[in-house]
Amino acid sequence: MPAGELAPERRRRLLETAAREFAARGYEQASLNAIIHACDMSKSSFYHYVGSKAGLFDAVVREATDELARSLDIPAPQELAGPHFWDRVTRLLADVLTVAGRGDWHAEVGKLFYLPDAPVGRSPAVREALRSIRSWLDRTLSTGRECGAIRDDLPPSLQAALVSDVLRCLDRWSLQHLDKTSALTRTDLTRAQIDVLRRLLAP
Repeated sequence: MPAGELAPERRRRLLETAAREFAARGYEQASLNAIIHACDMSKSSFYHYVGSKAGLFDAVVREATDELARSLDIPAPQELAGPHFWDRVTRLLADVLTVAGRGDWHAEVGKLFYLPDAPVGRSPAVREALRSIRSWLDRTLSTGRECGAIRDDLPPSLQAALVSDVLRCLDRWSLQHLDKTSALTRTDLTRAQIDVLRRLLAP
């Protein structure tokens, strides 16, 4: 948000409203007018504080991903080394899936990464988030292989590609079915999803 700072509560309202609009209608069809109206803003205020649809999209993604990273207490890959590797990874994955299952604005922002018209190549925030995730995943797989917690009979690049695709599939499905599953069902699905990953990777 380049030209100034909104009051925290107004900024939060704007970002959450925008996340819902983008998730429901896609990037191209999302209506800035609808977002502005829902937030009781004038167009001049919006363009003063935000500047553009692209700027708003980036602000939504960056705020949500930064907030999610702080709330999850993500360990450094080297901290996972040792006999408790899978216990720690399981705990982290359960936390991630639990957050997605809440159906709050983090879940809405999660859906933005899978929009058919998401401006991935033009969004610095999306590129940074995906690069950070991939870097952490690559280093975690390397740590797991070194400590014997992950199979090493596949080339590292192939293994990383497989895990990345599976994680995206599980994440996308979970986000798309939030309103179709109960909390109890989501808990069972979380266990099953973690088991899928462990069977894919464990020696």
